[in-house]
Amino acid sequence: MDTYTAGPLLELNKAVPSFEESGLPPRPMSLRLMAGDCVVVEERAPQRATMFADLCSGLVPLDAGQVSFMGLDWADMKDRQLNALRGRIGRIGKRPSWPGFVPMHLAIMLQQLHHTTRTQDDLLAEAARLAASFGLPGLPTQAPDRMSDADLCRAACVRAFLGRPHLLLLEDPLEGGPPELANPFLEALTEARDRGAGIIWLVRNAAVWQRYRMGVTATWRLADDGLAAVRMG
Repeated sequence: MDTYTAGPLLELNKAVPSFEESGLPPRPMSLRLMAGDCVVVEERAPQRATMFADLCSGLVPLDAGQVSFMGLDWADMKDRQLNALRGRIGRIGKRPSWPGFVPMHLAIMLQQLHHTTRTQDDLLAEAARLAASFGLPGLPTQAPDRMSDADLCRAACVRAFLGRPHLLLLEDPLEGGPPELANPFLEALTEARDRGAGIIWLVRNAAVWQRYRMGVTATWRLADDGLAAVRMG
């Protein structure tokens, strides 16, 4: 396992998100994610799940408390450091986020091309390997609107895991995704954790993560009264 930080990889320390900016409940939220952890957060509203992922990424203003990534408070960082750290985060979202004017192979690599110094050829080789693992016949080169929903879901997984991210914020791709995506997705989770990545898996339905139950470190529920731990019976 790679060692990314001696303390928590991600920490919410009594963080009170701005309701006006996020729609999240303005309640103190505390959560610690260590390297190698997989934490499930149940939230039935997709928009609020997205905003919680934004909160973890330092994109939501706080009324109180702190959110830190790799031991650094998001609020204390300047643009260059913010960009460098966000380049170490892989995300899967529910809302469409593909630029229509960019071919898919470039859209998949855009974040890494912007945030890292790796060559395009190096990224292409890794993206092609991931595409095959998630069931794509190759790295897609067409426009996003020419692809099926199932293949867009697979491409979102490629983008999220590309670059060996330290933190993965995953709005569940299995609910509504192609059934055959389940095995490669769960295998990718395990591989990422084995090298030290931390994972927050945002789900609408508790049933969706039961196949991975033994690998889940902790379960939380995000509701109107804030973030609450859920006993794993």
